[in-house]
Amino acid sequence: MSSPEPLLTLDGVSAQFALPGRPPVRVLDDVSLSLRPGQVLALVGESGSGKSTLGRTVTGTLPENGRVVAGRVTFAGRELTGLPERERRAVRGKDIGYIPQDALLGLNPLLPVGVQAGEPLRAHGLAGKAERRERVIELFGKVGLRDPETIYGAYPHELSGGMCQRVLIAAAMSTGPRLLVADEPTTALDVTVQKTILDLLGGLVAENDLAVLLVTHDLGVAAERADEIAVLKDGVLVRSGRTREVVADPGDAYTEQLLRSSSLGFSGADAAAARHERTAARVPADAPVVVRAREVAKTFHAHRGRTAVTAVAGASFEVRRGTTLGIVGESGSGKTTLVRLLAGLTPPSAGSVTVDGEPVVHHRRGAGQAALYRKVQMVYQDPFASLNPRTTVRSILEEPLTGHRIGGAAQRARRVDELLEQTGLPASVADRYTAELSGGQRQRVAIARALAPHPEVLVLDEPVSALDVTVRRQILDLLLDLQDRLSLTYLFVSHDLGVVAELSDEVLVLRHGDVVEHGPASDVISRPRTDYVRRLLASIPGAAPAAAAAPSTP
Repeated sequence: MSSPEPLLTLDGVSAQFALPGRPPVRVLDDVSLSLRPGQVLALVGESGSGKSTLGRTVTGTLPENGRVVAGRVTFAGRELTGLPERERRAVRGKDIGYIPQDALLGLNPLLPVGVQAGEPLRAHGLAGKAERRERVIELFGKVGLRDPETIYGAYPHELSGGMCQRVLIAAAMSTGPRLLVADEPTTALDVTVQKTILDLLGGLVAENDLAVLLVTHDLGVAAERADEIAVLKDGVLVRSGRTREVVADPGDAYTEQLLRSSSLGFSGADAAAARHERTAARVPADAPVVVRAREVAKTFHAHRGRTAVTAVAGASFEVRRGTTLGIVGESGSGKTTLVRLLAGLTPPSAGSVTVDGEPVVHHRRGAGQAALYRKVQMVYQDPFASLNPRTTVRSILEEPLTGHRIGGAAQRARRVDELLEQTGLPASVADRYTAELSGGQRQRVAIARALAPHPEVLVLDEPVSALDVTVRRQILDLLLDLQDRLSLTYLFVSHDLGVVAELSDEVLVLRHGDVVEHGPASDVISRPRTDYVRRLLASIPGAAPAAAAAPSTP
């Protein structure tokens, strides 16, 4: 049972960042909150809303140019604001644990994960080397890592994203903290892994009477997992209260927008039906097949003593012009390998792929390959990594035009203006660098670059998985609009059946390289035949449970 006395209190907290040659920027403005033991408080908002800054204010890890300028942070009756760093370190990592957003960035690639998970114990002098190892192995078992003794000596690159996140949870729990600050602990993870991690945190709360400050951009996650919700916008607390009260009565336009953009109340059947109606209205029944795969497979051969891995084991399908094939599965299912086969980026071990009737042949160079790359363009998950940060947006958009020898300088300039207009970007963006843009703007630039040579097929590899829910909604609407206007054919890769339901006409589900289900989106989502697909549906936070619970069909 939760204590009536708050463990953590924020009273009128304001914080700002100092910027060279410019006035300080206020990032938190008069925020007041409280959190009791055994309670989960979700901080919700878009990127830049102040969520992570508030979490770092609690842990005392603001960057050097950040400082609290007003208010108090009180933990277990002790005011933390203004404490000397030495005293803050005695609390941080011992009584207040922290789980960062990116598990791979949160771990040192040069050290075994077991050693890193025991670092809080070493730093606070709570256990010797042998005792730390024993405690960490015990915790690895509790957080669901199989064979914890082997995992203890593994390096981060040898583990999946979900396993790395469990390691960080074990590290945060090693000292027996009373408060856990979890900063977007499931962003970009598979929905099934996300559910597992959130279930794990829920179990820790119940078992240890732990208080959790859960930072998330998804109100669907917050509504399913939190006792209370606090909504931040531009550093200001715009709504707070019991979860059911906030969901029933958002109270302001911003919270209502977050609620609409989340998966809360999502019905895959309704989304698939709406998609079917939209496609029927614009795509003729006899639309030609643009992409055809016949028993295409890929095996990565044994290397340095490792066994061969079959990434794709014989996939067959057809995609008509103006429609979307959703390719779904968890990490390691073979999704990305399959689309690389379709785009001619990886040679198949067996089978064939054609685009517009022409075979896709993997070459290093050649006119045939150049023609294929013009017809088939890729949009990747992380636009910050896939776009050149050293050139302007204009240069990024002109590069495929120059590479395919499309038009002269004046024509290319007009095409850049047209691409910016098509993707909803202001003309002023053309002369800016990608680091100056938001995540949503960068992804629009990535889509514009893919559209530059007038392709027929866009391969969209997890294009919205790392975006805020409101930005994700905007990008999905943009993709739908572009497909309607340009009759584009999409191969849409995702681990999230909720997103796929909105965009796809047919769905192909992969697991360990095998096609486990394939058919019209309405059939796969409304009447799943396998437990695996039902589990994917059940993992969507806040989704309606009907499809997930549907019995198997004969």
